[in-house]
Amino acid sequence: MAINEQIADEVIKGQADAVKELVNQAISEEISAEDVLNNGLVAGMNVVSKKFKNNEFFIPEVLVSARAMTAGLDILNPLLAEANVKPKGKVVIGTVKGDLHDIGKNIVGMMLQGAGYEIVDLGADVPKEKFIEFARKEDTNVVGMSALLTTTMIYMQEIVQALKDAGLRDKVKVIIGGAPVTQAYADKIEADGYAPDAASAIDLAKDLLD
Repeated sequence: MAINEQIADEVIKGQADAVKELVNQAISEEISAEDVLNNGLVAGMNVVSKKFKNNEFFIPEVLVSARAMTAGLDILNPLLAEANVKPKGKVVIGTVKGDLHDIGKNIVGMMLQGAGYEIVDLGADVPKEKFIEFARKEDTNVVGMSALLTTTMIYMQEIVQALKDAGLRDKVKVIIGGAPVTQAYADKIEADGYAPDAASAIDLAKDLLD
């Protein structure tokens, strides 16, 4: 089995130490960081994403795989920067103001990172001003918002309006998700997309950016 296939396999199994060891080995064998990223780490997380979508993997397995992927990414990041390898896009994510739930948002962030995107995670309870600030200064492609409560979900509309007011709405795509959120609500507030789960969020980001 080629080393990138081994890396992908260990990401799927969630073996962080094995991933680190194999990534270091690949680098020592002069395999490019970009090759290891795309054909090792991202390839592995793509399988995890599919398994999650098909209910073969659940949140604990996804988190363990994402940690293994991150362990490999930590080694590759300086090399990717040195080689001037650009991420597929930059995504700012956060749970909206008044809402402290962040597990779903964290999984989306990890899986997007695993798919080759750069993530700026603003955390939970994020006011619209912070979304605007980071959308502007980070040269963002996508703003992803999450809410788990019906009472906080309505704040998403304020953020979309704030992006319009700041003249950023035509520059960034907006995707939303969370338990009470629906496609109808996404249409109502003029978001670019709605994802019912983390795996769908990855597909949505790819569709919007590729």
